[in-house]
Amino acid sequence: MQFKRVALLAAASALVLAGCTGNTPESQGGNNSGGGVKVANDEPGKKVVIGFSAPAADHGWMAAITNAAKAEAGKYSDVELRVVEGTNDVNLQISQVETFINDKVDAIVLLPFDGAALTPVALKAMKAGITVINVDREFDSPFAARSTVLGDNYGMGVSAGTYVCEKLNGKTDAVVAEIAGIDSLPLTQDRSKGFADALQGCGLKVGNRVAAEFTVESGERAAANLLQAARKIDAIWNHDDDQGVGVAAAIKNSGRSEFFMVGGAGSANVMREIKADNGPHKATVIYPSTQGADGIRLARLAVQGKSLGDLVEVEVPREVQLYAPVVTKDNVDRYLPTAFES
Repeated sequence: MQFKRVALLAAASALVLAGCTGNTPESQGGNNSGGGVKVANDEPGKKVVIGFSAPAADHGWMAAITNAAKAEAGKYSDVELRVVEGTNDVNLQISQVETFINDKVDAIVLLPFDGAALTPVALKAMKAGITVINVDREFDSPFAARSTVLGDNYGMGVSAGTYVCEKLNGKTDAVVAEIAGIDSLPLTQDRSKGFADALQGCGLKVGNRVAAEFTVESGERAAANLLQAARKIDAIWNHDDDQGVGVAAAIKNSGRSEFFMVGGAGSANVMREIKADNGPHKATVIYPSTQGADGIRLARLAVQGKSLGDLVEVEVPREVQLYAPVVTKDNVDRYLPTAFES
């Protein structure tokens, strides 16, 4: 599960979600700058059967991934979506993809529980002529997917660190704390590195750090340990808003209020707190739960031979990496409609 750090298309999510225009054979109309014909991508076309598989919806972000994919497919009369039950069992997920291959679906949108473990069966699907769209957790081989939709984990850390620097405004003796996710995961390592790199730019560093497990219970436990160890804190970055529910409970129990907090992923409950300005959260950094929906749109376009209409290129991109913006009271209304519930 490796995440690249270069933002290929910062506005790609908006392009995919906006229902842009695309290219079809020249016989259907006049030319555009891409050499094809500009038509509405949302107009019905060739029927596309898409298989969708993701891990179990055991927290808000993952549930939102699957729900958004279903909702997106439902917008198109030419899409038939076949969703299998979410699972954290790698062998079961491999079996699910095998079934899609045997059923000869047109495309598979796959958020693998383990990208490396699902690579061989994804390669098998591609060799069978099935369009595979890889979501969030990358495969080990570039040949295992037609396109990959990624969040930006390193960018999350950079965004969070940059906000903390701006908020502390030159306070070089500030105590900055970090509540990470699962330390063994590359995504957590990338988030932490981005955070440290951004803080270094304003002369700060992480003074206290604990790791949780992306769950409410682990967040509360880790935050309680952090608050006990650090008697003074100026800012906290919590990597994940789902585990942040537990973090918030620990903070409430501690009775402390001398610090501000930045969340991670962008849950609706954190955004509502930011908007009301009645709690420690002053910002959260988006890790888009629209990735599954983006995968559905890319799969449909790829099978139908269309492109993203705002690009000159006549094919859908090889990779789309979504931006990690900071949500504050000033812009929260823009992001709240697509936020997930923790």
